[in-house]
Amino acid sequence: LVEWQLRVAAGEQLPLNQDQLEINGHAFEARVYAEMPERGFLPAAGKLRYLKTPQQSTHVRVDTGVEQGDEVSVHYDPMIAKLIVWDRDRAGALRRMRNALSAYRIVGVSTNLEFLMRLCAVPALAAGELDTRFIETHETALFPAKTALPDEVLALAALYELLLEAERARDALKISGDPCSPWGVSNGWRLNQDNFHSFFFRQGEDEIEVTAHFRGEGYQLDLPGGRWRVAGEIARDGDLLADIEGRRLKAAVIKHQRELTILQQGRAWQLTLHDPRLDAMVGEEVPGGLIAPMPGTVVAVRVTPGDRVKRGDPLMSVEAMKMEHTVSAPFDGEVRELCFGVGEQVEEGDELLRIEPD
Repeated sequence: LVEWQLRVAAGEQLPLNQDQLEINGHAFEARVYAEMPERGFLPAAGKLRYLKTPQQSTHVRVDTGVEQGDEVSVHYDPMIAKLIVWDRDRAGALRRMRNALSAYRIVGVSTNLEFLMRLCAVPALAAGELDTRFIETHETALFPAKTALPDEVLALAALYELLLEAERARDALKISGDPCSPWGVSNGWRLNQDNFHSFFFRQGEDEIEVTAHFRGEGYQLDLPGGRWRVAGEIARDGDLLADIEGRRLKAAVIKHQRELTILQQGRAWQLTLHDPRLDAMVGEEVPGGLIAPMPGTVVAVRVTPGDRVKRGDPLMSVEAMKMEHTVSAPFDGEVRELCFGVGEQVEEGDELLRIEPD
């Protein structure tokens, strides 16, 4: 295409006339971005801790310049890849796009993958009914209300932890060579009691307890919605193969320290494993701090320590990738401390300033 543009600019003719062209199937391109669609498409940054692309073929192509372990920086466009699919007609190409998106797995930064999956499910897109207000028109479908964490996801997370523990116990047994070693036992054995283990998962402000009872070749899980029988294994490629109440499921579970990311059917859930006893010893954060919504540069500070502010007053602006976000006062109060000044770099989650509420 660029060659043709240069030749035309030089006064040459195009190699083909319009009547010589014909349509050959249908193609879609999706741009996979490190961004947060639910927050006005703010850019995201961070390390690609896990990256697995769809299988490429004559129908699927992935154009990308990043690989697992790379950093998505605030200094450049946060595009991760262009995903291109082709098929004989529009409906077939759209099916291939949905399948390819569901096979994409990214952990470490927020992405628009789920948004793209929902976009592909909007009937108007399949019908080609597009205009510049498409996102606004279909806002309900593209940005659905948050729902409770599915029991299925909790079951996958608990099963993964149980299988990891069983694997660690087998390794310890091989090292010690002692079949009676307590380090080689992972079934929660208790004298004259039920064998069980409790997991505590946290998603945002919600805390969920899942209790696993050891039952021969599998487990019985006490979940918020009921009691399920589960079993499974971790495959050679790292995927979790689960049997939940007789249903076979496949998911990817990526663990980083105490964080679990469950990827299944194009969706991603983040959970944190925690020990309530340890959390009680750490203590709670002091209220009044305002955090950076994204990594970037402070471009404006509109208050000084001692200033009185009202709820909604603009306090500070952070810019990244040509997008500016204003941090506003969440309540009435007095500015106690500024943690950053104009021109300084901040990371997502950094405390920007502190306000003492009235």
